Amino acid sequence: MHAIRIRVVSALMSFALVLSTTCMAQTQGLADPTVAQTRAPRGRVMAPGSSIARTGDTGVRAHTHLQVFVPEQTVVPFAGPPFAGLGFETPASLACVYSLVPRTNSCNPNLVFANPTGGFGAIALVDAFHYPTALTDLQTFSTQFGLKTPNLTVVFASGVKPVQDPTGGWELEAALDLEWAHAMAPNARLFLVEARSNSFNDLLAAERVAGNLVASAGGGEVSNSWGSAEFAGETSFDSNFTTAGVVYFASSGDQPGVEYPAASPNVVAAGGTTTARNPLTANFLSERAWDLAGSGLSAFEARPVYQDVIQSIVGSRRGVPDLSFDSNPVTGAWVFDSTPVQGAGSGWFIVGGTSLASPALAGIVNAAGNRLGSSQAELNLLYNNLAITTDFSDINSGFCGPTAGFSAKLGWDLCTGIGSVKSKIGK
Repeated sequence: MHAIRIRVVSALMSFALVLSTTCMAQTQGLADPTVAQTRAPRGRVMAPGSSIARTGDTGVRAHTHLQVFVPEQTVVPFAGPPFAGLGFETPASLACVYSLVPRTNSCNPNLVFANPTGGFGAIALVDAFHYPTALTDLQTFSTQFGLKTPNLTVVFASGVKPVQDPTGGWELEAALDLEWAHAMAPNARLFLVEARSNSFNDLLAAERVAGNLVASAGGGEVSNSWGSAEFAGETSFDSNFTTAGVVYFASSGDQPGVEYPAASPNVVAAGGTTTARNPLTANFLSERAWDLAGSGLSAFEARPVYQDVIQSIVGSRRGVPDLSFDSNPVTGAWVFDSTPVQGAGSGWFIVGGTSLASPALAGIVNAAGNRLGSSQAELNLLYNNLAITTDFSDINSGFCGPTAGFSAKLGWDLCTGIGSVKSKIGK
């Protein structure tokens, strides 16, 4: 089954939700840039059971790609970014990096607080299993970063509440999806559509429910942060991503190669980058390809018309990804999840993987407000504008793919596609 693509770095040895007076005092000190020193924590990486790909899963079941970094030392939460001095991404810092707000203070997560704005209609996030604290966790995230109060509806795709994932991995995936779609498009209504299980049949049934919900809410996006290796017969599933009034997104994966549904010509394939920062100050330096982001040429999907402009690169095959976003767990983003994740507790996590890219890009496209009626229309717009430097950042450094055989370069490439977003124009 299609593997969900998410890597996590959990910088949270303390999970306190109530801030002490001392912590609040620390917050005031962040106005002084000399205080905003990063601390690169030492620790271990842990993967929950939901991230293990098992024999026979391809085309049958999905798995997450969660990896949790558990630091050795305790870190103390404070207002703003949940932990002082760490250089991980916030809604405001990534809004700054991607020019969704004016750039200032080197887009330092500890020093910028202007959040993204806008949004219309709805964004649906399709995930497996039940996430019982979806609303309260989203509210905690929104309060922490000063985001608008969310409008969330949880829908059981089968009509019956699914069981929970005992590893906690799918709940963390849903937390990431909801929080970062909301961060990028705070005015959009959110639907969390819960599939009965991570079977492919159940996820695609949820996909159809999600498309109908978004269309009925006035249009918008559906985001899918799961996938698996490609398989024969995948093209027969492409019609699940064609509801009128809806633009579909899918993460490209967290290991070299091409995955489905990112390979479908009916979705915007969301790839991954690294947002490099100064290790001492957390100031933004540059954006580069992420070596583990899924990418390449589809084994089964033919080149869609919108990719005719890059025929010299992709030949007769569908090329992946289309657009990219910060996904390296080393440069990941804050996520709040009160459901225990296997071996890593609960609370604030730092999450990466192209599971971050899909909902965030869906939110940015939603907030751009072009209200396009299909993935095809959206992809036509993206590829028509791919050479416009005021619309996109062309990522031209770094490597990816099997044996690091692809390289980021000028123009469209197999590591980052068009590149990353720059402002809301042209999306």
